[in-house]
Amino acid sequence: MARLKLKTLREFNDTDLESKLSEIRADLLKLRIENSKGTLKKETGNMKWKRRDIARIHSILKERELAK
Repeated sequence: MARLKLKTLREFNDTDLESKLSEIRADLLKLRIENSKGTLKKETGNMKWKRRDIARIHSILKERELAK
């Protein structure tokens, strides 16, 4: 999955953001498990971007909650 841009994330509605959040969390969990086993090779940098994408989604959801 490609990195998510803030502009594209803002176009999603709340339910889409929640589903994207759960999808990214599942991917991050898989990467963490592979890392703990020692089988993670080239995708170690993806963990950093997954965490940042999760933070971006949380920020957008919080902004929308405060704007209501």
